[in-house]
Amino acid sequence: MTGESLHISDASSILRQTKQYLRQQEGLYGSEIYLTNTDLLKKPVKSSKNSLKQLGETLSQCRMCSLFQTRRHVVFGSGPENAALMLIGEAPGEEEDRTGKPFVGKAGQLLDKILEAIDFSRDDVYITNILKCRPPMNRDPKPEEITTCLPFLQNQIALIRPKIILALGRIAAQTLSGSTNPLSRLRGQTHAFDHIPFLATYHPAALLRHAEWKKPTWEDIKNLRRLYDRHVGDKPAWRQ
Repeated sequence: MTGESLHISDASSILRQTKQYLRQQEGLYGSEIYLTNTDLLKKPVKSSKNSLKQLGETLSQCRMCSLFQTRRHVVFGSGPENAALMLIGEAPGEEEDRTGKPFVGKAGQLLDKILEAIDFSRDDVYITNILKCRPPMNRDPKPEEITTCLPFLQNQIALIRPKIILALGRIAAQTLSGSTNPLSRLRGQTHAFDHIPFLATYHPAALLRHAEWKKPTWEDIKNLRRLYDRHVGDKPAWRQ
């Protein structure tokens, strides 16, 4: 009976994955089904510049959720394709939706300053979001939107192969950790996503509204630099 239950469980899992795949295909390409041995929505994927570019091109045509109806641009991500440090936020805002680039508004300017404080620049990191399209009025992402978009993020991570991830904000931290705990409980410790260590801290946009969170964020960022030095160690010694 145990073996039979296991087979039924496996079949149910395969059925769910098949349905998800078909919904993805319909959202991307319409009602026709495309079968390929190099489908970018499957895991794992081989790391190459061409496949990351192809993933971005595929995503630019995405119609898998209702956000395609209100977006101006898909905001795929930016940075070195072999970045050791990857930053993951929540979703594009108005400026990001207008330009198609992540973290370009006031929050992005603050993020640049935060990175500079530990001797990093945008040229050192890859930046993206959980969602690749802006939710209307910058509302929180819906659970079904996160579920739909997460395979794209997983493939980005598999292609870039970062050594460390920094989750910016509650939504990113909860999504990567699989936890419903508040950000105040998720920050201050090292988690793992697909065996990659990650830290969580406040989103730069939140810091613009809550100055009292800047001090704990600075503690998180210092921990990030220490973790980076232990796991990567390719930058000159950092002096606080």
